[in-house]
Amino acid sequence: MTAEAPQSDRASILLVDDMEDNLIALEAVLGALNEPLVRARSGEEAMKALLRQRFAVVLLDVRMPGMDGFETASNIKRLDQTKDVPIIFLTGTEGDSGYAFRGYATGAADFLTKPFDPWVLRAKVNVFLELHRKNRQLERMLAQERRQFELLAEQLAEIEEHVLENRHGDASQLREQVARMRDTLIEMRRGQGC
Repeated sequence: MTAEAPQSDRASILLVDDMEDNLIALEAVLGALNEPLVRARSGEEAMKALLRQRFAVVLLDVRMPGMDGFETASNIKRLDQTKDVPIIFLTGTEGDSGYAFRGYATGAADFLTKPFDPWVLRAKVNVFLELHRKNRQLERMLAQERRQFELLAEQLAEIEEHVLENRHGDASQLREQVARMRDTLIEMRRGQGC
């Protein structure tokens, strides 16, 4: 049994298929992952959902009326906001043998044929969920590091100002500022595991 991800690391999984039965099957297989599942019944709906929220992975049916899976994937990969979202293509067994090649050529991370093994699908999706969590964790760490460097820059600017003004009797204040900078550096090293 795995612990549920912190709320800030949770990300939805987008399920894109024009067939209700397929969406129900995907929800049954992926429900055990305890992540939000969002449905889209067309490529157009999928694009709208992707522009409204962040997703860890998209499961995308190849054969759909209107905008098919390949066209949808091309549109996903074309936009800066969505280009890094991994796509797992799903297709029926009657699919063309060139579908896999086309899928990878449009930017798919993986390609599965229906009927798929539920364990395999869940394992593959879970890999992308873990990658998403690690990416979010790195984003938070980088943001914290940026804030700390900005703080150090501000403190250094204060010290420079005091030195340039050549204030007499401000040595204690200068020592306090240097001590604060040292504390910030120590905190940053702890955050990096140094």
